[in-house]
Amino acid sequence: MSAADTTTPTEVPPPMSVPPPSPPVATRRKQGSAATPWLLLAPCLLILGLVMGYPLVRLVTLSFQKFGQSQLWGFLPAQWVGFDNFTAILGDGDFWTVVVRTIVFAAACVIFTMVSGMLIALLLQRVSGWVKLLINIALVASWGMPIVVATTVFKWLFDADYGILNALLSKLPGVDLIGHNWFASGPQGLAVITLLVVWGAVPFVVITLSAGLTQVPAELEEAARLDGAGAWGVFRYVTLPILKPIIVMLTTLSVIWDMGVFPQVFIMRNGHPEPEFQILPTYSYDRAFVVNDYAQGSAIALITVLLLLGVVAVYMRQMLKIGEVE
Repeated sequence: MSAADTTTPTEVPPPMSVPPPSPPVATRRKQGSAATPWLLLAPCLLILGLVMGYPLVRLVTLSFQKFGQSQLWGFLPAQWVGFDNFTAILGDGDFWTVVVRTIVFAAACVIFTMVSGMLIALLLQRVSGWVKLLINIALVASWGMPIVVATTVFKWLFDADYGILNALLSKLPGVDLIGHNWFASGPQGLAVITLLVVWGAVPFVVITLSAGLTQVPAELEEAARLDGAGAWGVFRYVTLPILKPIIVMLTTLSVIWDMGVFPQVFIMRNGHPEPEFQILPTYSYDRAFVVNDYAQGSAIALITVLLLLGVVAVYMRQMLKIGEVE
C-alpha cells in the first residue's frame, strides 16, 4: 500500500443555507413611499372633512325636506318631500333664466380674464426689469385687496351722481354721461360687475402665466422664427402647447370661481339684487333667507354644486389626457 493510499480523506463541510436575496433598494423604496403622499395629505383631508363634511350633508338633507321658518324655530318638524323641491325648481322658468344668465356671466368673466391675463403676461416678457417689478407690485396689491374694498371702489367709480368715470367720459367730444346710471339695466350693470371680477382675477392669471412662460425654451422659439413663423405662429405652435396644462388649470379654476361669485353682486346692489341681476349664488340666497324657503335654497345650491362638479370632471379628463400625451 502506497503512502498516498494511507492519507485520511478530507471531510467536506455541509453546504451553508444561503439567505434569500433581498429585494432591490429601488423596489423597497417604492413600496415604502406608496403611502407617503396619503400620510402627508391626511391632515388636510381631515380638516376638509370636518369643515365641509357636515355643511354638505346638511345641504343635501335640507334639499329633500320641507323646511321653513316654522321648522327653523322648532314649531313644526321637518317633513321629507322627496324630489318635490327639485321638481318645483326645474319647472320654474325664472330658475332657467338665472341659469342662462349665470353661464353667460361666468363665460364672459373667464374669457376676458384669460385673454387679458395672457396679453399682460406676454407683454411682461418684453419690458425692462424695473418696469416688470412695478407691474408685479401693482398686480399683487390689486390681488390682495379685499373684495369688499374693491367693490366699494367700483361703486364710487360708476356712481351716477359722483362717479369719476362719468365725469371723465363726458369730457370726450359728443359724450354726455353726467348722471348716467350704469345699473338701470341688467346688461350694463352685469358688465360693470364683470369688469370688477376680471380686475380681481387677472393678477393671479398673469403671475401664473408669467411663471409658465419662463419654462418655454428660447431655442424652440428661435427655431420657429428661422423656419419663417411670425409672432402668432411662434405663440400658436410653440408657446401655447407648452402652456396648455397651466391654461387648462387656470380656466377651470376661473369657471369655478366665477360661477360662485356672490359678494360682488350682493354688495354692488346694496344687499338686494334685482331680478335682472340674479345669478345662481344670489338666487339661492334669496330663496333661503329672503323668501325663507331654506329647502328650495338648499336645492338650488345643490344643483349649483352638481354643475361645478361637471366642470371639475371635464378638468380632470383634460389633465389625464395631457398626462398620457407627456
